[in-house]
Amino acid sequence: MTTTTTTSLRRFPRFDFVSKFTATSCSSSRRGFSTTTSSSSSGGSCTEYSLTLQQQLESGSRGKSINLFSAINQALHIALDSDPRAYVFGEDVSFGGVFRCTTGLADRFGKQRVFNTPLCEQGIVGFGIGLAAMGNRAIAEIQFADYIYPAFDQACIISLIVNEAAKFRYRSGNQFNCGGLTIRAPYGAVGHGGHYHSQSPEAFFCHVPGIKWLYRLAVEEVPEQDYMLPLSEAEVIREGSDISLVGWGAQLSVMEQACVEAEKSLQEGISCELIDLKTLLPWDKETVEASVCKTGRLLISHEAPVTGGFGAEISASIVERCFLRLEAPVARICGLDTPFPLVFEPFYMPTKNKILDAIKATVNY
Repeated sequence: MTTTTTTSLRRFPRFDFVSKFTATSCSSSRRGFSTTTSSSSSGGSCTEYSLTLQQQLESGSRGKSINLFSAINQALHIALDSDPRAYVFGEDVSFGGVFRCTTGLADRFGKQRVFNTPLCEQGIVGFGIGLAAMGNRAIAEIQFADYIYPAFDQACIISLIVNEAAKFRYRSGNQFNCGGLTIRAPYGAVGHGGHYHSQSPEAFFCHVPGIKWLYRLAVEEVPEQDYMLPLSEAEVIREGSDISLVGWGAQLSVMEQACVEAEKSLQEGISCELIDLKTLLPWDKETVEASVCKTGRLLISHEAPVTGGFGAEISASIVERCFLRLEAPVARICGLDTPFPLVFEPFYMPTKNKILDAIKATVNY
């Protein structure tokens, strides 16, 4: 179900991407964080959850407004409380982690289920694969997404994610799976992290069948009960008629600011449609296609470098599907093809003004 709402988005210091290894799954999500369950690995089904999102909407329950890390924390509490075979582990998670997303979990559920690991991302992922393969729900935290890069030298963590976890069900002939494995890794600009704590590596993993990458960003009313959201369905969070904007994670906040500025402009008065893609692999081509067929224009924005970034895949697919409906070239406002700079971060980032200029240029093409 794709809902259309106008939300107030804010930028947080960090945002999470979550990799999910499963064949048949649905999402149990808080606004700001998503976990998925696989019936093959957990022994249950998605219908066992107490309330669905549709039921929440029909009952008029809006929950309460919370920020991203609080939503993540609540989702982890739910996961551990609802499944005795769920475990959370990673560097510093027992005392709350560097972003406090795991605060209170060890105290409530014990250090046998929420525990610190050595400073070894290869070990964290490898342990998670084995734990999930035995029917457990493994929630592994990589403290920063950038920490996947140092393991390139040993080719271990990438091998574990790409060659083991993603292909585990396929190569075992469906005898085993890693459907209970979730890897959390905050990504994107932190404001002062420089090139070791601010990168966006999502495009690397979008080439791998068997992995779902999830992106969520919003500050809005969050239902207090558990509920489900389907994977691979984008959300139109702002309707418009002149140009379609597509993004995910932190960049949605910046894009909405540009949309508001474009609409307020007395000269242009541009009506922007903003889409939260939410899931990159697979991504919701149909929702984006329908929007572009309506507006005739498309702008994509993400923090990762422009060359080889996932925006290129979106652009190519939409040109193939909507070539005769496009009234201007697809615009991409992304990071630069350089290492992520520390003191020059404002120049690197795809800012509101850069997006606003691209909106005007595309509409006036």
